[in-house]
Amino acid sequence: MRPQPLLTGLAALTLAAACTRTAAPPSADHASPSASAGYDAPSLRELAVTDADLGPGWHVTVMQPGQGDITSPPQTADAPACQPVLDALAPAKGSAGPLAEADLDIARTADDRASLYTAILAFRPGRAAVVHTELDQVLIRCRVFTSGAGRHVITRLDTPTPEGADAATAFTLTNETGGATLTQRALLTRTGDILTVFTTLDTTGHEPAAPDAEVIKRQLGKLQPPRGPGSGGGAGR
Repeated sequence: MRPQPLLTGLAALTLAAACTRTAAPPSADHASPSASAGYDAPSLRELAVTDADLGPGWHVTVMQPGQGDITSPPQTADAPACQPVLDALAPAKGSAGPLAEADLDIARTADDRASLYTAILAFRPGRAAVVHTELDQVLIRCRVFTSGAGRHVITRLDTPTPEGADAATAFTLTNETGGATLTQRALLTRTGDILTVFTTLDTTGHEPAAPDAEVIKRQLGKLQPPRGPGSGGGAGR
């Protein structure tokens, strides 16, 4: 049985950034579907990849809200700049948060390291750019910190922006508690007003595998606005 992800450590770190007050200007980019539609969770799930999108060997499970989350008592980081990481363990979703969220477990048969936990977050127009900027600021200010739960290490990774995204950030989050080590690797992409967090994890002390490039391509392709006649090939080809 595969360990459940600490979704609240990565996807919810994005949600914690969503509740900050910094006002970064949105950039001109893809007109994502969420910009003109009031999405709820069911409609957002329609933008998620399926078994048929990925082909043989892959299985996509839509997770219920909160499934796979790991809760813990409130804790205090020894470095104030890192407190948002711990606050993300129980994020408060307010008016600055996402309009809707869809969580997926994307697994490849007999290959746990290829599995992806994916969160798709739709925001009101312009808000996703602010959230992405805030997350980048947390990663700059916070590298290593300790709390009552142990030692935590955040490492930003160089990454190109995948096709179909306007911006991307990659990082790892390692938690060392009571002799156990849990390392998560995340790729956060922004497509218009939608943020997608692709996460892999490892509990054996090794670096997690990079999120599967084909899964990322297929998922980002489904977030593109429809193309009109004569506009060329569709996304995800």
